[in-house]
Amino acid sequence: MAISKMRAVVESIKGLEAKATVRDFEMTMDEPKSLGGTNTGMNPVEAMLSAVGGCKVIVAKSFARAHKINLNAIKITVTGDLDTDGFTGKNPDAKIGLMNLHTQYEIDADNTKEEIEAFADFIDATCPVMDTIVNTPNISRDIEMI
Repeated sequence: MAISKMRAVVESIKGLEAKATVRDFEMTMDEPKSLGGTNTGMNPVEAMLSAVGGCKVIVAKSFARAHKINLNAIKITVTGDLDTDGFTGKNPDAKIGLMNLHTQYEIDADNTKEEIEAFADFIDATCPVMDTIVNTPNISRDIEMI
């Protein structure tokens, strides 16, 4: 088994703004002004949607040739429905996370519709980010007082 340890460090900057650091990359996350942020970056749910789309694009590009897909271009739009009353505590019965997650594929390829549908099934089944959402990992935590 080849285990690759992934790591992200996220720290508070000011207000609701947070800086995520992964390897040599940084990303700012924030909330829109309507949710109390300053809109300096995408919010964490938007970052997750972007991660799903990015993962699926990378899987498609990585495996197209092996699946005999002549992939000229691919664009993936990922949408989700979030009841903000859930995480804000306004409605204790509302789901806190996304209620729905939808992927819209736009594929330019010299293949049949059936071949593209089978390839999209493969992408959905092979994307590690999607698998993490569908098959939740073991979750643990540590707390350190500083």
